[in-house]
Amino acid sequence: MGKHRRPGPPNQPSRAVPRVNADDPLAAYNKRRLSPMDVHRRHRPLHGGAGHLRPDEPRALEEWNGFSYEPAGTAANLAEAQRWVNEQTTDTTGGPAEEHRNSD
Repeated sequence: MGKHRRPGPPNQPSRAVPRVNADDPLAAYNKRRLSPMDVHRRHRPLHGGAGHLRPDEPRALEEWNGFSYEPAGTAANLAEAQRWVNEQTTDTTGGPAEEHRNSD
């Protein structure tokens, strides 16, 4: 058994990456535009380190734009950053929700 072998039965495809639809000519392009691990919003500590350490320090908020993560604002602490990550990205009318930006 090889060092990099995927665990599980050899007759099952990997579930890590969605399959490409052979009927859609833009399927490969759309697959590349998916965010890593389907995470469209994320937060990072401003001063580096692990995300769960120092929960009272400010966080940088980042949002996936279809090609890469771009800065979307800041949060005062870990709890506020987690609320921002978990809130819906569209409002009730179907349009984009107002972005969260702190004015510190």
